[in-house]
Amino acid sequence: MKIHEYQAKAILARYGVPVPKGEVAFTPAEAGEIAQRLGGGMVVVKAQIHAGGRGKGGGVKLARSPDEAETIARAMIGMRLVTHQTGPEGRIVSRVLVEAGLQMTRELYLGLVIDRAAARPVMMASPDGGVDIEAVAAKTPDRIFKEHINPATGLVPFQARKLAFALGLEGSQIPQASKLMTAVYEAFRHTDASLVEINPLVVTASGDLLALDAKMNFDDSALGRHPDLRELRDLGEEDRLEIEASKFSLNYIRLDGSIGCMVNGAGLAMATMDIIKLAGGEPANFLDVGGGANAEQIRNAFKILMSDKNVHAVLINIFGGILRCDVLAQGVIAAVTELDVRVPIVIRMEGTNVAEGKRLLAESGLNFTTADSMGEAAKRVVELSKN
Repeated sequence: MKIHEYQAKAILARYGVPVPKGEVAFTPAEAGEIAQRLGGGMVVVKAQIHAGGRGKGGGVKLARSPDEAETIARAMIGMRLVTHQTGPEGRIVSRVLVEAGLQMTRELYLGLVIDRAAARPVMMASPDGGVDIEAVAAKTPDRIFKEHINPATGLVPFQARKLAFALGLEGSQIPQASKLMTAVYEAFRHTDASLVEINPLVVTASGDLLALDAKMNFDDSALGRHPDLRELRDLGEEDRLEIEASKFSLNYIRLDGSIGCMVNGAGLAMATMDIIKLAGGEPANFLDVGGGANAEQIRNAFKILMSDKNVHAVLINIFGGILRCDVLAQGVIAAVTELDVRVPIVIRMEGTNVAEGKRLLAESGLNFTTADSMGEAAKRVVELSKN
């Protein structure tokens, strides 16, 4: 789950991370009032969407007075903001963050994610903040410094100091940075976050460190422990079909291709998407119905798949273990009949009751294409999607 910048800053501040003074506004009048409360001088008005690159898209502007802040907010709230992360469709801005302006001398980068290869968190820092960290990683990877964190000990002081020195900080900034990094890790750990990113982490004119921007993502599977975090979810920032899928415990992510995928198991789903691309096609989604799916979930999954008008063919790739192949076949037949699905459907399944499943499909009278291997299934569905 993603949250907005102002929400991430509020969480980080609770753990001791220094952030600029600011408040969120949902109307232009509120933006002007906040600017007045912040002293009536220069403020920054920042569009709040779940995407980076807002400044380049016109979503971050300086205001020199409360009246100007209100004018900027009036133009910004309701606008369709397009950035390199939103895609051409952009996102509608529903709120803005109004923050006090400040003088800064340096922009740094600080991030914390899970390194799945090392099976532990890794804190990353770079003196090249304020730009896309992906570009830094691609062009100058030596400018990104990393410290893996042992969950049993947490971020230990020497690791924080090592990163602070790598950032070129000095004097009183070293203990400041160590305290800030420790606070970031504690926020990460206590909220079951999957990502914390501060870009930029700035050095102010007075020599202090401040999180000028903040991003946090959370492990969806851990949200049951954090009802307060669940309340921060902004459905307006999420894809309509992904929201619908979550109601039925389906793991669905919408993509840009034309071949709908229905698979049980995340690993098999990733492999299915890869083999579709290898065959010359483009997957329209990631959809994992889970190992214990029943006929009703299959029906709901099909309904979501067919709600995407870009889907020209469907590939169902199932390994029947907990989900038996005959149950899958029954669910698919019922869904296709009820929803009057007209696009080609290729089914590859193996496992428990596979013979019975294939018999049901063959005797259904519906236009199914079966395949015995993933390669054959991918090749066939790509061909059918182009007809």
